[in-house]
Amino acid sequence: MEEAGFSVAGTLEDLVRQVDVVCDCTPKGIGAKNKAIYEQAGVKAIFQGGEKHEVAGFSFTAQVNYADALNRQYARVVSCNTTGICRLMNALHKRGWVKRARGVMVRRGTDPWESHEDGMINTAIPETRVPSHQGPDAQTVIPGLDITTMAGAGPYNLSHLHYLMVETTRPVSVDELRHALWEEPRVAFVRAGDGLVALNSVIDLMRDLRRPRNDMWEVAVWEDALASDGRELYLTYQVHNEAIAIPETIDCIRALTGIETDGMRSIEKTNRSLGIVKSFFPKTVPEAAVHAAMGVALEAAQREFIEEGFKGSEEPTEAEPTAAQRPS
Repeated sequence: MEEAGFSVAGTLEDLVRQVDVVCDCTPKGIGAKNKAIYEQAGVKAIFQGGEKHEVAGFSFTAQVNYADALNRQYARVVSCNTTGICRLMNALHKRGWVKRARGVMVRRGTDPWESHEDGMINTAIPETRVPSHQGPDAQTVIPGLDITTMAGAGPYNLSHLHYLMVETTRPVSVDELRHALWEEPRVAFVRAGDGLVALNSVIDLMRDLRRPRNDMWEVAVWEDALASDGRELYLTYQVHNEAIAIPETIDCIRALTGIETDGMRSIEKTNRSLGIVKSFFPKTVPEAAVHAAMGVALEAAQREFIEEGFKGSEEPTEAEPTAAQRPS
């Protein structure tokens, strides 16, 4: 750092006595070793997904369990892939739709800054452990979620590609699925029909939008790949490993310090400050109006269904005594 022109003074022990919260983004395993320093200083700490759940005893995704993180001493923001799973599964799980979920993750082969050292080419590497760690990790955030995940790595470094297959408790239409995802924070639709046909084209869109470092904090769901067969829902989406955990970490700071007690207010503050959106083309594609109208239509259809449900001839009438029950 001195060679680069930065003056260095003090140690980590000196630093933790001057802060309220430490966001430990060190390589996995080091955060666990640093915890003793935080404990001694009495400082709050946020660990990242490379550490085990047990290091903090609490795993965090803002839209799922913000309230449970309030004023805690430690929390762990889960990994990029687990964050993506939790955001999408929360939209379905809180509606009681999930019977069982299966996910397949095709992870980036290496990080961009390390590609010259250990980049993959002309191959893909399956992970032999089933389930991969993302499924059990998601269960630390969403208790009771029945999910199994498999993973592998491909020869690219521009984010991760995910597939989710969700067996539902009742038939769920594509329109219902689309609306549920639209209402979920930090989930945005992309469409192959708009030319966003691959991981690189979505990241290139972030460049065109002049995002800092091409960051995509949202989960990008291919809207034209959503499907339902009456038994299962099918989703294809993209997770930008370099960006997705940033807003979660900001919200986690607010939760641990208690400076914002309402999770949705914190999410909205973070979204505004970073520039997180629901629509990447707000001026050219009227997504908000389309999905608002869809929500009204779905609600009306549901209300009509419920009303019809009480008009059928099969509804019970007032009970009448049988001949044996009538007084003689």
